[in-house]
Amino acid sequence: MAAQALSSLADNALFIAAIALIQQLQGPDWMAPMMKWWFAAAYVLLAAFVGAISDSFPKGRVMFSTNALKVSGCLLMFCYAGFGFTPSQQVLLVCAAYGIVGIGAAAYSPAKYGIVTEMLPPLQLVKGNSWIEGLTVLSIILGTVLGGALISPAVSRWLLSHPMISQLVSTPAEAAILIIAFVYAAAALCNLLIPLTHVKYPAQQKNPIELIRRFSVYVRVLWQDRLGQISLAVTTLFWGAGATLQLIVIEWGKSHLGYRLDEASVLMGVAALGTVAGSVFAGRVPLKRALTVLPLGIAMGLVVLLMPLVSDRWTVYILLLIIGGLSGFFVVPMNALLQHRGHVLLSAGHSIAVQNFNEQLNILLMVAMYTLMLWLGLDINIIIAIFGILVSLLMLVILFWCRLNIRRDPELLDQIGQDGHGTAL
Repeated sequence: MAAQALSSLADNALFIAAIALIQQLQGPDWMAPMMKWWFAAAYVLLAAFVGAISDSFPKGRVMFSTNALKVSGCLLMFCYAGFGFTPSQQVLLVCAAYGIVGIGAAAYSPAKYGIVTEMLPPLQLVKGNSWIEGLTVLSIILGTVLGGALISPAVSRWLLSHPMISQLVSTPAEAAILIIAFVYAAAALCNLLIPLTHVKYPAQQKNPIELIRRFSVYVRVLWQDRLGQISLAVTTLFWGAGATLQLIVIEWGKSHLGYRLDEASVLMGVAALGTVAGSVFAGRVPLKRALTVLPLGIAMGLVVLLMPLVSDRWTVYILLLIIGGLSGFFVVPMNALLQHRGHVLLSAGHSIAVQNFNEQLNILLMVAMYTLMLWLGLDINIIIAIFGILVSLLMLVILFWCRLNIRRDPELLDQIGQDGHGTAL
């Protein structure tokens, strides 16, 4: 939990610091979502391989190696100086370095979630996920606040006045990224303390073509399972919408509320605080009742439509808390259900890799749509309206889909909580 908290803290602080670095290099507004796009692309491109890696080695060691890779990505971000790169080349280098951090995150994720299914029985997964997700989102809050604080005028002046830091970096964004690299290093040290679970999986395939073929089978297995397809559809939509909403909140804070980047990052933290509260309350939902939370996804999309109507600081905070609370309450049970079905049908590492592949593929799609709308010059409030309506409609479709599955198979809900690890393998 400590390792996950530090790694997630650094991930979210780095996102704010990297945007500040793009702004420092005078990159266009649409470069920030493109940077997020390359981060997600690492998940999609490596999805067929990271599950096998996660199940081939002790998961604590996998997490250590991937956090070390994140450190190298951070350091590469401010290595553009002194090499004669043009401003556009410098921006591309920052995006490439952020992509390396994305590679580390893609390989980290199956181990991070897979170790939960190795330690807990199926009926305790919702409670376990509630703690893990609550702690993760708490680190998102602190991470976004940390990222904003590190690039704020007062803190950045203090950092750059330190003789050791000023010898390595020269701008607020670079100083922030250097500090974040040390947080990743601390997470890597915590990874070394994770105990061995002694769970053994079958020998993993090493041929990349065969891995891709098998991965396609794993994807079909989860999408063809009537419980797996609903939970996978919900979590896929949630993470795509969540990543896009992060970018929307930053742009909305700047355009609609007149906030600086460090001030807009606080808005992301407020929404994440609501998600923590929702995640904690979701821990009381039994796994067998996970599907009953689906209507809250529709409600979340409708509440998003209220964003253009508010401007008072406290009203903004309350609205973002409600959005976060609804999202946390409905995604935690669905995430636990998906992990359970993946653990039963496949294995911990492979099921999480399939989940990440679908979620990050949707992030690529939704962030690309958002980038296109920014490039076309659409007002941020119009983008918010499109986003809220789209989320609500898609959640309504998934709700009807779920009811149709239950009608076709009345005994479907009885399958929740049953064991049978790796039956589809």
